[in-house]
Amino acid sequence: MSDLTNKNMTDVGAIILGAGMGTRMRSALPKVLHGVGGQPMVSHVLDAVASLDAAWVGVVVAPGFENVAKAVAPIPTAIQQKALGTGHAALAAAELFDGFAGDIFILFGDTPLIRRETLQAMLDRRRAADAPTVVVLGMRPAGENAYGRLIVTPDGVLNRIVEFKDANAEERAAPLCNSGVMLVDGAALFDLLRKVNDDNAKGEFYLTDIVALARSAGGTAAVVEGLESELLGVNDRSDLAQAEAEFQRRKRVAAMTGGATLTAPETVFFSYDTEVGQDVIIEPNVIFGPGSKVHSGAHIRAFSHIEGATVASGAVIGPYARLRPGADIGEGARIGNFVEVKAAKIEAGAKANHLAYIGDAHVGAGANIGAGTITCNYDGYFKHKTDIGAGAFIGSNSSLVAPVNIGAGAIVGAGSAIGRDVPENALAITRAEQSRRDGWAKAFREQKSKAKAAAKKS
Repeated sequence: MSDLTNKNMTDVGAIILGAGMGTRMRSALPKVLHGVGGQPMVSHVLDAVASLDAAWVGVVVAPGFENVAKAVAPIPTAIQQKALGTGHAALAAAELFDGFAGDIFILFGDTPLIRRETLQAMLDRRRAADAPTVVVLGMRPAGENAYGRLIVTPDGVLNRIVEFKDANAEERAAPLCNSGVMLVDGAALFDLLRKVNDDNAKGEFYLTDIVALARSAGGTAAVVEGLESELLGVNDRSDLAQAEAEFQRRKRVAAMTGGATLTAPETVFFSYDTEVGQDVIIEPNVIFGPGSKVHSGAHIRAFSHIEGATVASGAVIGPYARLRPGADIGEGARIGNFVEVKAAKIEAGAKANHLAYIGDAHVGAGANIGAGTITCNYDGYFKHKTDIGAGAFIGSNSSLVAPVNIGAGAIVGAGSAIGRDVPENALAITRAEQSRRDGWAKAFREQKSKAKAAAKKS
């Protein structure tokens, strides 16, 4: 984002209100840092604003909210020293926008589902021929609610906003409700905010009062309607769960619209940045953490967990596989049940089908990792790398003690603990020599049976 030099009236800015203490969340974490889709709520709002190429953005925080400031950096923050209402909070950002002449959105850091399309509609309305000073985002929620009401004149002009506690019976019957989101002429916004008073039922400085103030100053106000589902404000853990559910619904629809198959969509959970290509098949109960990308034609089988990982075309993952950050699975590779991969490149066609841990490693093309194989990558202080060459075969229940290189085409015998490099096409095996005592097992059972019977008699 650019600085505040050379601004003009076509620039877009945004104030994100994030100073709420979130008392009903019952959490030491500021409300706007609670996650939806693996990302803080305030970051979702910032992403929506960034999609409009906003020239300048500021976040209003409460005193002591250093963790919020850190989370939104390099976006600048302003401190609302006392919680005196939404109008007071927006005014706290005045210094950040000194000299700004563009349009300024006022958004809420606890409303993470707002869509770019809705913000663009507000911007289009603000820049229509009549150029309303204020554009308010309204909604029509189902059922009874305590939202403020938008009082619109018969010709569709927004006259004023009435908070629910201050509304009379007729005003409360108005169907159009206030979401709180606004777009305001930046040349007028802070002058309007300075005129807001706290003469109301709550004794707060209402942001909503700027509509009437703008009209009294000769300006106009307009309404754009958004969906109730995108304007959910999160106040408690139940609201957070609703926001997560709506986020997941959107991501599932987007994945399927993009050509992926979700055999049980309601059981698949995505992160905010999950990428899924065409003809990907995702079976039930799959979870994607942040930083995951699945290329076209891959197959993610049931009960797998993928985070910070890339899966190439034609690869098969799971069931019950875990890909941790840094896992890079090549084309046609197979990562099977109860296999965990971390910080490892698995080249094309390689296989680890059962019960293995592959960490800090490189597995060459076509290599086969047997069941129970472990790359012993940590010595208690440092991580070390295991390099397995193309076409190598690692027998079941083997331990590869890093740092170690297994050459291309080499074979490691089952049950081996390998701590030294193995050349190409060599066999490495560390099993102890097998010995045999014929008849020993039968004699052992007879001896123990007699001893057990004697013990019962005594």
